[in-house]
Amino acid sequence: MEKNARYTPLVIMSTQYFLYFGTLGIFLPYFNLYCHHIGLTGFEIGSLSAVRSITFALFPLFWGTLADRLGNRRFLYIFCNFASMLIWTLLFFTDSFWPMLIITAFYGFFFSPIISFLETATLETLAQGKRNYGRIRVWGSISFIIAVIGIGKLTDYFSTRLILYGICFGAMLQSGFSIGLPKTQVLSPHSKEKKSPPMLTRNMGVFLICGFLMLVSHGTYYGFFSIHLDTLGCSKTFIGIAWAVSVIAEIVVMINSGKLFRHITLETVLFYSFIIAAVRWLLLFLFDSPLVIIAGQLTHAVTYGAFHMASILYMDHLSPDKAKTMGQSINNAVTYGLGLMTGFFLSGALFTPLGAPTLFLMSAGIALAGGILFRFGRLSEALSC
Repeated sequence: MEKNARYTPLVIMSTQYFLYFGTLGIFLPYFNLYCHHIGLTGFEIGSLSAVRSITFALFPLFWGTLADRLGNRRFLYIFCNFASMLIWTLLFFTDSFWPMLIITAFYGFFFSPIISFLETATLETLAQGKRNYGRIRVWGSISFIIAVIGIGKLTDYFSTRLILYGICFGAMLQSGFSIGLPKTQVLSPHSKEKKSPPMLTRNMGVFLICGFLMLVSHGTYYGFFSIHLDTLGCSKTFIGIAWAVSVIAEIVVMINSGKLFRHITLETVLFYSFIIAAVRWLLLFLFDSPLVIIAGQLTHAVTYGAFHMASILYMDHLSPDKAKTMGQSINNAVTYGLGLMTGFFLSGALFTPLGAPTLFLMSAGIALAGGILFRFGRLSEALSC
């Protein structure tokens, strides 16, 4: 009975990741391509992506504070899922830049905290088995690959408007199944337990700056990789395959997360993630061969898969017990929020005058800078799970 009681919440969490990242598997590779096909300029596309990232930088902090104070993360998680889904439907009624910008801002307000809530709830559900986080998170990668291949194939035959419908359908499923999220304990910051250590330490500050740089370096990739391949003459099917290969590599490392973090410290994983990211972007600058592009996508196992898992676990180690939601919210706000926002703005503004290859060279330098800072800027630790 105890085993079944433990198993059910993990199945529910896996389902949440499956639906969240399945929808993201349509959004990330294809929404900017949809915007490109309806006639938006590179700057407008970059601006939409950046505004969405601004919401990821600002609003998770609000929602994280609210969740930790109210002690009811589950209700807010469900509410934000339904609210963001309803707002997304407004995109069916316009293809003009300014209305899309406003919709994007309101959508991001409610959508931005969802992943922070989910990450925190998952780590609390896993308890002492946190090193196996990747085995839960991997279901998101599996759904991502299904979505990215499926939509890539379908948009070769149907209108790119199919992208909007796919994202909406995924959001509806995510909202419906969010009701099944298990309750997890949220400690009140006003608890009478012993005083918590300070929220922001030197190592956390250095890590957040480095994470920011890592995601800035991803701005060109997430914003213009599909457009770059389209410009090279690649079919949408190939674009889908390229994204899928990266996620297959990511899945392999996530399935083996327990072994990875049992033998390698979090700091070592993070450091080499920066170095390999620099190599990955450099390959996209130097080569336009489909074979090299696919080979470079395999490094996604480290630059996203290993880096993401290590980041979540590293922040969990550094965050006080009474502010776990806030810790993950800050991490997502600074990296996937502020970092991607900056990356999207830079790549959007420079895409037309410089082109994607030069932007990937800049990305390589930014990732390398993050790795150097992480190696020499923090106090020495050896964290493992």
